[in-house]
Amino acid sequence: MRFFFPDSQDLVDPSFDFRTERRSRDRLRQRDDLYAHEVFRLRAFDGLLVSKGIVDGFGEATSRYSLAQRQRLLRLGAPEFFRLPDGANRLPILGDCGAFTYVKETVPPYSIDELIEFYESCRFDMGISLDHVVLAYRPQWDDSIADDVGLAEAQRRQALTLELAEAFLRAHTAGGCRFEPWGAAQGWSPKSYASAVRELQRMGYRSIALGGMVPLKTNEILESLAAVSEVRRPETRLHLLGVTRPEHMYQFGKYGVVSFDSTSPLRQSFKDSQDNYYWWGRTFTAIRIPQVEGNPGLQRAMKAGQIRQERALRLERASLDAMRRYSERRCSPDDVLTVLLDYEKLYDKRADHSRAYREVLEARPWEECACEVCRTLGHHVILFRGAERNRRRGFHNLWVFYRQVRMQLGLALPEAA
Repeated sequence: MRFFFPDSQDLVDPSFDFRTERRSRDRLRQRDDLYAHEVFRLRAFDGLLVSKGIVDGFGEATSRYSLAQRQRLLRLGAPEFFRLPDGANRLPILGDCGAFTYVKETVPPYSIDELIEFYESCRFDMGISLDHVVLAYRPQWDDSIADDVGLAEAQRRQALTLELAEAFLRAHTAGGCRFEPWGAAQGWSPKSYASAVRELQRMGYRSIALGGMVPLKTNEILESLAAVSEVRRPETRLHLLGVTRPEHMYQFGKYGVVSFDSTSPLRQSFKDSQDNYYWWGRTFTAIRIPQVEGNPGLQRAMKAGQIRQERALRLERASLDAMRRYSERRCSPDDVLTVLLDYEKLYDKRADHSRAYREVLEARPWEECACEVCRTLGHHVILFRGAERNRRRGFHNLWVFYRQVRMQLGLALPEAA
């Protein structure tokens, strides 16, 4: 079971000083900042997923790449752009169209030729056919004889996805492309997913990515995989797009799933209200110490005269100092909590993280973690504060998540990337 990490240009600055919160004046982001695979000595994932929609941007989904970065990616190719070492241990790169970026469109905004040119220019190892996401999961539609607008649209999107997959494979063969072609399957029910997989196998695909499953419940995913397994040929390998269910990976594997991708471990580090720091068998809530100058709520309150800037800055500094002293074992959890909660009442009167903070303070999980992030940052990894800390915590989550999945599957722990 391989875990592909979707790229969104998430890098960290090794020159960032966590005490002064300043960077090197000579820092150049593309040259100096580090990707997750460069931070760790041992692997935290098995490959990268790069989406055309993320690179180019479309509609409301702006590109995560600058124009210079896009040009550099196409000129150098992904292995060199991401600074992946050569050799047998090089992380493989999977390309896809990023259908989620244009999900509201009637048809995909890209042509087959444009997508293949993107895959070839970037020197991807694998590339998924052009698809269009089905927007609903309605097994009852399989038995419907009514004229349902939703069903008609789902059928149109699935048929279009299959037409594009067939054209993609023809163009791949005619062009002598270097990357391995993967077919994309969309559906609205177990039966429709099985039908799509059957058609893709008939076309000649041996690797198939199942899309549109991110919002599905676990039992719905398992029901769909069970239906697919009835038509899946022994040599056909399945990939789950955007699905993260580590506790069910063994079951997924029995149905032919050999790989998946997800940004959840990274995103939870700064998007989730509670589950920010992955640990063995549980998660912890990160300790919020927002930057006065970067917190919109505090800025509005200060402009309205509701909060004095001097007081906010004093409590912010006191919170950072309390965490530093606690990491040095110079004060107790109660001492730190008093300071943290005083600041919390200032920036968010509705919040009460007292219980969650006490749990993480008493556990001190960052001191037990062997990953390079925790060993280097210490207590800073548990602070919910700015991109440099939050993103590194996300890298830590990837490291833990990857090992949890491999242990659950009975696989060996990773070697160096």
